[in-house]
Amino acid sequence: MRNTESKSMAKAKSAVAPEQIPTKTTKRKSAPTSTVGRGKAVVREQPLSAEHWDDGLTSITFGDSLEQYSQWESPTCIVSDGAYGVLGFEGDTSDHTGMPEWYEPHIAQWSERATPQTVLWFWNSEIGWASVHPVLEKYGWRYVNANIWDKGIGHIAGNVNTAKIRRFPVVSEVCVQYVFEARIDGKLLKHWLMDEWKRTGLPVKRANTACGVADAAVRKYLDQGHLWYWMPPEKFQMLVDYANEHGAPEGRPYFSANGKKPMTGDDWAKTRSAFNCPHGVTNVWQRPALRGEERIKTNGKTGKAVHLNQKPLDLMTRIIEASTEKGGVVWEPFGGLFTGSLAAKNLGFRSFAAEIDPTYFHYGLDRIIEADRQHRLL
Repeated sequence: MRNTESKSMAKAKSAVAPEQIPTKTTKRKSAPTSTVGRGKAVVREQPLSAEHWDDGLTSITFGDSLEQYSQWESPTCIVSDGAYGVLGFEGDTSDHTGMPEWYEPHIAQWSERATPQTVLWFWNSEIGWASVHPVLEKYGWRYVNANIWDKGIGHIAGNVNTAKIRRFPVVSEVCVQYVFEARIDGKLLKHWLMDEWKRTGLPVKRANTACGVADAAVRKYLDQGHLWYWMPPEKFQMLVDYANEHGAPEGRPYFSANGKKPMTGDDWAKTRSAFNCPHGVTNVWQRPALRGEERIKTNGKTGKAVHLNQKPLDLMTRIIEASTEKGGVVWEPFGGLFTGSLAAKNLGFRSFAAEIDPTYFHYGLDRIIEADRQHRLL
């Protein structure tokens, strides 16, 4: 996680104090929403040795991701691990009420650069995600699934007074999967498919003949409700060919995205994102929180842990591998220690990331450079 609230950092990357966006609450008039008084375990005072690094595969930048998005290649996979509303870093909101404002400028830019092949993985607390969900929907992101990272009882180690907090101890985070909803002519795919077929003047049931099926075309591919199925590309091609051969001549071309020529099966294949689930994996990820040598520390294997909420490399690898195919591009807008970027590098994917905190950037950059060195030795 990292603060991206600063909008005053120039592209020359001069370090300035982050701008604070106030929360919707008004009780603390004198204190902006930030980690004032909380402090960080590790604060590195030395200037950065570099503010940008790119080896042709992995690109990381010191600065606000809001100023970087336009320079990044279009994303296939976005890994978001930003504000949690727990005062976790300078600029994080004090609770979930300020999070919609915090995330909205980022979500707006994600939507501008996304395609129907883009998957978003949104890490957060349960209430944090719930507060931001309406903003994601507003900008065209469709909810797919909520995955639970279960850190186990060892995460609290008996150090919780349930009589005082009056709830069950929290040992989980969520990583929620979204896809960028595909639309053609401003319509959802299922509505566009039916409208195009009706334009042909052919009976709806003839779509079954067109697709070479008994009733699946009408029952699944042209359904207008929750039973709608995305068409396999080969069936879409059959439907398009039939419509343009047998449909009313004056309405041709049918199933065209540009009004000039019909879409092909290959075109249709690009209206859906990739997803490949490893055998036996469910939406509950039982995995202890990071500790020991897994944590990035100030003195290698000793010293203080650098980051409050470093994510496991194996979980980052899982979500990127599940939703990104050859040639895909990964974004990590709130880089932290660049665990998502490291996972992408290990998988051979192009990635782009930014981090605004100089301490996190320093240790994250060292991590990426060391990984690059190891890769070159292989």
